[in-house]
Amino acid sequence: MNILLIILSVVLWGGAFLCLFGRQAIAPVLSFAALFLLSLMKENGFAVIPLNSTILIGWLCMTLVVMLSSMLQPEAIRRQTRGMGYMVAGATVGMVVGLLGYTLGYDLSLRYAVMIVATALGTALGFLLYTNTPDGRPVRPGSGNFFRYLLAKGFPTAITVMQPGVVLVLLIALKNVNAL
Repeated sequence: MNILLIILSVVLWGGAFLCLFGRQAIAPVLSFAALFLLSLMKENGFAVIPLNSTILIGWLCMTLVVMLSSMLQPEAIRRQTRGMGYMVAGATVGMVVGLLGYTLGYDLSLRYAVMIVATALGTALGFLLYTNTPDGRPVRPGSGNFFRYLLAKGFPTAITVMQPGVVLVLLIALKNVNAL
């Protein structure tokens, strides 16, 4: 059963990343569904990955807020996909760099914080990189559209990428505990 849940989660995260380039309001929901499925994994009556109700409720609330805010965006912004490749790549690189937070100490909250800040920063830097391309000139800083577009497209991207990061932070923490 655990293998099936892992496979379904990976498929859902793949779908979430694909939805970032099209139906962006659905991407955080698919990512949360993958996170929830991993919380159902049990071995000998114990959770394989310690995704407790506090983590799940927190991410559910963030997912709902981001999904609703994406749905309330004007139609022109919802259909726009410019710069999404840069933002998704930046968020993913930021998340991977943020996973290096395990080197800072054993505090799990610190590891979460580093991963979350690095993912958000990666999303913003990816978009900033995009604004320096010829296609990104209409949304460059100072155009009046920079922050509006960054917030409209960056929040769903960051939340979608942060959710697999939560699982990876927990897996790294479990690996470090078992190594002691």
